[in-house]
Amino acid sequence: METGSSALDSFEELDRSSESGSIYESQTKARKRSKQSLPAPQPPKRPRRNAALRVTSSTSSSPIPDPPDPSQQPSPSQGTSRKPSTRRVTREDSQGISAKDIYDAVCSGKSAMVTVVEEWLCSYKQSREEGLLVLINFIVQSCGCKGVVSREMYESMENAEIISTLTKEFNEDSVNYPLITSGSQFKRFKAGLSEFVRVLVHSCRNSLVYDEFLFPSLLALLTGLSDSQVRAFRHTSTLLAMKLMTGLVDVAVAVSVQLQTTQRRCDIENSKSPRDQDSGRLEELKTAIRELQENREELSFMMNSIFRGVFVHRYRDRLADIRATCIEELGLWLKMDPDNFLNDRCLKYLGWTLYDKQSPVRLQCVRALQGLYQEKEFIGRLELFTNRFKERILSMVLDKDPDVAVEVVNLLLMIQHSTEDDLMEEESGHIYPLVYALHRGLASAAGAFLCHKLKRVVTTQSQDDNDKSNNAAFFQILISFYIQSEFHEHGAYLVDSLWTVAGSELRDWDTMTALLLQDSGLMYEEEGALLEIMICAIRQAAEATPPAGRSQGKKILSIKLKKIQEQDRTRVTTHFIPVLPQLLSKYSADAEKASLLLRAPLYFDLDMYSNTQWLEKHLDLLLSQICTIIKKHTDAAVLQACALLVSTLCSESHTFSSRAHLVFGQLMDELTECFNSYLSDLLQGAADEDGVYNAASALKRIAALCSAKDPTRWELLDSCMELLKNRIESLDFDTELLVAALKCAAFHLMWAKLNAVNLNPAEGDLKHLRKEVRLFCRICQTCLSLDQTEIRDQAFELLCDLLLLYGAVSVRGEPVLRALVHLPSDSLRAELASFLLDYVFNGSENIELDDEDLEKKVALLHKKRNQLGGYCKLVLYGVLDLSAATNVFKHYSKYFKNFGDIIKETVSKSKLINPIQSAKIVCLSLQQLFSEMLTESHDQQDFAEIRELARKLAMSFGVDLHRSRKQLVALHLDGIRFAFRVPQEGEECPNMAFLEVLSEFSFKLLPQDCAQLTQFLKSECPSAALSWPSVELYRRSLVSRTSKYKDPAEGGKADSSLDTPVTKRKRITAQGSASSTARGSLLESSSIQSHLHTPALTSTVLKQRTKRAAAKKHNATVLDSGSILTELESEDEFSCGSNMRKVKPTKRGKASSVQTSTQQEDLDSHLNLLSLIEDDISKRAGSDISGEEEPEIEDYESDKGSEFTLPSTRHTSASFLDELFD
Repeated sequence: METGSSALDSFEELDRSSESGSIYESQTKARKRSKQSLPAPQPPKRPRRNAALRVTSSTSSSPIPDPPDPSQQPSPSQGTSRKPSTRRVTREDSQGISAKDIYDAVCSGKSAMVTVVEEWLCSYKQSREEGLLVLINFIVQSCGCKGVVSREMYESMENAEIISTLTKEFNEDSVNYPLITSGSQFKRFKAGLSEFVRVLVHSCRNSLVYDEFLFPSLLALLTGLSDSQVRAFRHTSTLLAMKLMTGLVDVAVAVSVQLQTTQRRCDIENSKSPRDQDSGRLEELKTAIRELQENREELSFMMNSIFRGVFVHRYRDRLADIRATCIEELGLWLKMDPDNFLNDRCLKYLGWTLYDKQSPVRLQCVRALQGLYQEKEFIGRLELFTNRFKERILSMVLDKDPDVAVEVVNLLLMIQHSTEDDLMEEESGHIYPLVYALHRGLASAAGAFLCHKLKRVVTTQSQDDNDKSNNAAFFQILISFYIQSEFHEHGAYLVDSLWTVAGSELRDWDTMTALLLQDSGLMYEEEGALLEIMICAIRQAAEATPPAGRSQGKKILSIKLKKIQEQDRTRVTTHFIPVLPQLLSKYSADAEKASLLLRAPLYFDLDMYSNTQWLEKHLDLLLSQICTIIKKHTDAAVLQACALLVSTLCSESHTFSSRAHLVFGQLMDELTECFNSYLSDLLQGAADEDGVYNAASALKRIAALCSAKDPTRWELLDSCMELLKNRIESLDFDTELLVAALKCAAFHLMWAKLNAVNLNPAEGDLKHLRKEVRLFCRICQTCLSLDQTEIRDQAFELLCDLLLLYGAVSVRGEPVLRALVHLPSDSLRAELASFLLDYVFNGSENIELDDEDLEKKVALLHKKRNQLGGYCKLVLYGVLDLSAATNVFKHYSKYFKNFGDIIKETVSKSKLINPIQSAKIVCLSLQQLFSEMLTESHDQQDFAEIRELARKLAMSFGVDLHRSRKQLVALHLDGIRFAFRVPQEGEECPNMAFLEVLSEFSFKLLPQDCAQLTQFLKSECPSAALSWPSVELYRRSLVSRTSKYKDPAEGGKADSSLDTPVTKRKRITAQGSASSTARGSLLESSSIQSHLHTPALTSTVLKQRTKRAAAKKHNATVLDSGSILTELESEDEFSCGSNMRKVKPTKRGKASSVQTSTQQEDLDSHLNLLSLIEDDISKRAGSDISGEEEPEIEDYESDKGSEFTLPSTRHTSASFLDELFD
């Protein structure tokens, strides 16, 4: 059979003819559709398909025949000329289906598409011209065009003329069309349209596909529409053409299978001896073969027409949806008919599209490749493609779109499964780190890849089929990977990534505990890694929730998942209750391992200790081990883990809590006795180093227990206070001893407040408690000035907590407890503010990731954030005056990266407390910075920083200007008074330049407020200073908004230079009167919709940008993505290179003339430009034809260095507002 070489030759010329259009289109374009005399009746088509059907029927795959030689083809007009019908068939007399009926059925998505197609076929068989006309009008309506192709247009015009006429009638108010319109009515439109085409081709596969009228006419129309400048035409017709191509490929595969079967039977019949041959059957088989070959040639011709006329041009269309559709269907063709499509000439389109700038296109490309790599018989044909584009595929695991990255990792896993040679370790190294990514889908895909690698290594190394031994080997390899990856604090993310694919191994508690309890087998570092993995697996099984950062909202577990979670938690508890004391006993001396093991009981079902009798003895063992660990360690992490577990076991919700209270009470007795034994020596200064160390160690352990258990009955407060005063007076600062004493005293006062709330003590006791609080605050205030970092930081944090706990807000609902309220003194307020300025807002503003001491700097930043948060809470809860927030607000811009979220939240909350006072505090912060600048040195850079801070703070007032009106007026009034404040001596009005800072808030004012502030400015400003630059700048910022929003009723007209584009999509039909002047929203240039007016822009560049935006928006009608009018400026479009058919206009009308034109004139100008574009294309068609090689497609930059999160938008004012204050 001659199926291979010529078919490849037919596709070899695709790129060479990519710019000259479809072969079919070029042949049919010249023929006229005008009415002419009736031609002679054509001879009836021979029943060649029936012969084929009588021989065989099959549906399996087979190669598609080559396109026939054009010289041997019939003339272009043969079989395709439209003979006018002698009787016009209408809906009334034929009861046929209409275009609207088909459109409604497709939109609803509920109709049986087979019935719809059958109705249309009945109408087509009555009159094929009328039936085709119905189908054409359905396509036009599906494009969103309200125009109708009449019978006269159909008979007298060519396709290009029909499309041009429809373009003129495409004057809809919106640029939306059914394929992209959202809403319940159109959500199933694309699926319905695709199903209609599929059913149509399937229903016509045995007859009408070969009638040389329906499908050639349909393809000619779709090819013309796909080359239209109207995006709706281009998008819809491309989708229809691609779906039609898919249906034809399916039919061609079936025809090829039938041809192979028939040819085989013919060969068998020929091989028989002349006596045994059935001449009639042999002739019938030969006739069927000729018939099938002709059918295959016709199908090949139509498929080549679609490929050359539509796909080759539209796979690089400017609209990403069109490109994605082309690539999606190409993947189906490659898989359905690999003999003709699965070759380098077609695969290159997938390779080039891997570099597309739009993620939906890359996503469809990767999914198409997944369909190919799933088939093992395709691997050999994909070898060259894999070698050519493997590097690009590996780089795409860092794609800026996580959905694309997920599919790429899945594709690499398929390549790993399918190919004999694994990916090299260096190549796999691109994927391994992704198990720690925050995106859970990407991490799970990388976990599946890693698990496959690990299990393959286990299989090659182990010949034993025992699951236990295989799991032990699996953990050995997993531990090695975890240690080598050097992400020791991210075990929870590794476990979560592997949980879906390796859940059975990670739930093998027996194997893990056996490895940990055996004396030899694991190295020291390996034991720590296995312990962390085991604890993370316990948490994952017991809570069934992903780690922090991977959860997308609060997920409600289904009943099935809840049942699995409960079962896992029960298994964990049953296994570890007897084993945990053994593990704690073995690792009690190791602080890191002990702190890990102490987290395990937090995930137990602790009620099993009391519900199951044989488990009760293990509770005593656990309590004993906890006490042993507390006695052995003074490390803060271990003591904190012990305190958390003690708090859990002592909870009243458990029936065994009394036993826990008894055990830990005895431990407190021992520790208190130990501390008291050294106290007298410490106070007298006679304690040696061992005594100080032992006392500090005991006090550390007591402080840890005090955080979990009420220590008031041990009466340690007086001892700690006396010790603190003694050491401070003697200037003997033992850091560990004093920090522990501060903690013990603070915890005692906190528990005392809680007991006062629960027990309602006498008033005398309350006054005594407040006296103790006052005394402790004085001690902490003294510590704030010490040159001891740990003592100073601890004192500040405890002060913030205690002042908040004993503040007026905490006893608002308890009048009896008002005697406990303690307000900080003025000196303490000053000390707190000084601490903030000296130790929080100091040093470098940012932390770089390549710093050598990165871990220490991150810990220091975390501590500073806690301290700043504590101070801000004091302000917001009324412990400190709201004016104290100036110490925070004025650092908003400089320290935005480290503390921006905290300060922003403080600004927002302060507006809820007292909006006007908050605005005055914002102004006061700027005034203080301005005064400091004048006092120190007048630096222009400092002044620019103050203005930048004013811009950031101005954004905090939101977009509802009516809501923030009073606040902004109060701010401006305070600012104007400050600017013209005259000192007792010195120069006149030294603060005049502050008006430039104040002008940053002017765009938030309403027009009527601007007018009032202008009058107030004139009354406050000396007459001689009205012409000063600062005053003039501020006045212009007010006057510009007043003039811009001048009331049309006053007879005035807004300045045309300040006009902004209208927010509606409709064209402007009225003339340029004042009432019809375009007025945008508050942030029109930022694409934020609002009913408020647009503020004046002080920058000339921004004004010009607004004008251009207005002109662009007005021109963005039906001539869109394919046209130069709207999408040429987009920097995200697909880079087409020199092969792209580019259209460059020579002139562009001014926006002002467009705004004043009527709707008809506007449409005419668009059509004139369209005709010029088409003429330009036709003149340069020959010069744009390129050779075989496709130009390199520019790579997008943002896929390098991605952090597996969604890409950030460009920083327009809108995105800046969203990031800061939403």
